[in-house]
Order: sequence, then structure tokens, then C-alpha cells
Amino acid sequence: MQLTPPGSGCSIAIGTVIVDTPPGTARLQMVVADADGARADFAGRGLDVGDVEDLEWGRFTGFADPDGDTWAIQPLPVRA
Repeated sequence: MQLTPPGSGCSIAIGTVIVDTPPGTARLQMVVADADGARADFAGRGLDVGDVEDLEWGRFTGFADPDGDTWAIQPLPVRA
């Protein structure tokens, strides 16, 4: 299965034929426009998502999917 967010040039491919890693071992990253907004949206949909952390190299939040794979969520950093 392939999931492509609206307007995105990037897709997420999932499934037993496409991905050969065992469930719970994938470490994925998703770039969003706004970490706080994404966290609020995910939490509002019932997802157990962590607090937004302000780190030296960016802002992050994250969650684990039903298989135990972890997702790091971050806004695209502003570049000079």
C-alpha cells in the first residue's frame, strides 16, 4: 500500500511485499509545517503523541504506530 499526503511529492509505502523489516523496528520521520499544530491534530484524533520538544537542532514530537514503529515529527527548519 502506498500513502501520499495531499500535495506531497513523497509517499509512505507499507505492506509485507514492499517492506521487509519486522513490525516495530522501523524508525520513520515526517516533516510538517507546524509541530504544535500537528501534535494537536494527532492528539485530537486519539493518538498518544508526545509533547513538542525544543532541541538545539529543531522541534520534534513523535508517536508509535500500532505495530510499534516510531515516528519522529518535525517542522522543516528555516534555512538562511
